[in-house]
Amino acid sequence: MVASLSGTLALVVGLAVLLLPLLASELSRPRDAMWGAVVLLLGLTLVTSADRLTGSPMLAVLCGGLLIGRLGLEVLQLRWRALTSEEQQRLLSLERWQTSLSELMVSVARGVAVVSAASGTVLAALQRGGGSKGSSGKRWVRSDAAESKYPQVSGEPAPKPSEPTPVVHSFAEIDQLLQSAVSQAG
Repeated sequence: MVASLSGTLALVVGLAVLLLPLLASELSRPRDAMWGAVVLLLGLTLVTSADRLTGSPMLAVLCGGLLIGRLGLEVLQLRWRALTSEEQQRLLSLERWQTSLSELMVSVARGVAVVSAASGTVLAALQRGGGSKGSSGKRWVRSDAAESKYPQVSGEPAPKPSEPTPVVHSFAEIDQLLQSAVSQAG
């Protein structure tokens, strides 16, 4: 239960850190995306492995989560103090957050449109060209000869019905067949 809750919290915090450059560019730094991905990975691990984390491993996870949270709060406070008073006032205004959220929604809508167009193109290509690459172009047809009981590939010569299929009982007979085939070919 605790692992699931802390994992969900880590997923929310990791997503917030990833969206920080879009929502509050004044507070973001170049490596924030990497740290956001690490926190998302931690959250995903906690959520998926919640049943295995009991006892002392869960205590270690809680202590690690508290340390990460405390260090994150220190970093956020340091970044906030580095802003000028004008930037702090602008960051606290409701109008700026409405603008940032509307820009985020427009970006998400464009991303969804691009992904849907790309998936439609890929799907159309798969439907249009499905199976044409794997086929060789040869078709199986039934031969006209009544003696042949096996289908034959068009373009290949039909087996001669007068020649019986040889049955081989030893390696010596195989050698004889190979020698006769070589002498007939040469």
